[in-house]
Amino acid sequence: MSAYPNDDGNTTPRVGLVTGGTRGIGLAAARCLLQNGWTLSLGVRDASRVPEDLRPGTKPAVQVEHYDADDPGTAATWRAAVLERFGRIDALVHCAGMSGDEPFANVTTEQLEHTWRINTLAPTVLAQAVLPDLRRSGSGRILLVASMSGKRVRNDHIAYTESKFAVVGLAHTLRQQGWEDGVRVCVLCPSFVDTDMTASVTKVSTAEMTRPETIAELIRTMIELPNTASVAELLVNCRLEDMV
Repeated sequence: MSAYPNDDGNTTPRVGLVTGGTRGIGLAAARCLLQNGWTLSLGVRDASRVPEDLRPGTKPAVQVEHYDADDPGTAATWRAAVLERFGRIDALVHCAGMSGDEPFANVTTEQLEHTWRINTLAPTVLAQAVLPDLRRSGSGRILLVASMSGKRVRNDHIAYTESKFAVVGLAHTLRQQGWEDGVRVCVLCPSFVDTDMTASVTKVSTAEMTRPETIAELIRTMIELPNTASVAELLVNCRLEDMV
């Protein structure tokens, strides 16, 4: 479902917004979607960090726009730029986020607020901005990357855990908001993925971690499902535990 049929029998590529597209899961997702016929708009803080294979000069189906998860105002300006260029928005894939390993006993108010702004407020504001466009699509999709830390607690990294539990709640709220207009929402909760965010992890080796390319394929599957097959939550783990 990466394209819509036109009256003349040709197809129009679907337009997806991807955050965090310069590294990790977001980068893998952007590459996967582009390779499978999607038109993309990448929302990034620093356009110079976009890899060569995803730059508009080499890929006409890619747009790069300024978006900062720490600046809520950039959501509206990014949306406007996408509509001006492509005229539609069919999917939002939100991968941008930050870790937070400050222990409960020592975490500061500033650390809590910063993590919440990046991990929770940002996808909320962005989803609010593009939901009308996803409704008009008739089969709009929202994919929010949360974490297994948003489903169960295995450490005292309170800022990260709180923010990711809230993202799960956001996803279920959005499912109810857009259902009647064909909007389907999935929250993807991975455990350890081999990205720079897990570079300091020692309890699991990188060889054991899930590859970002694997997560990208799951993202594509979720947003290409028909309206009649909705996956509300997708839990992905690289090791055995009670949750999955």
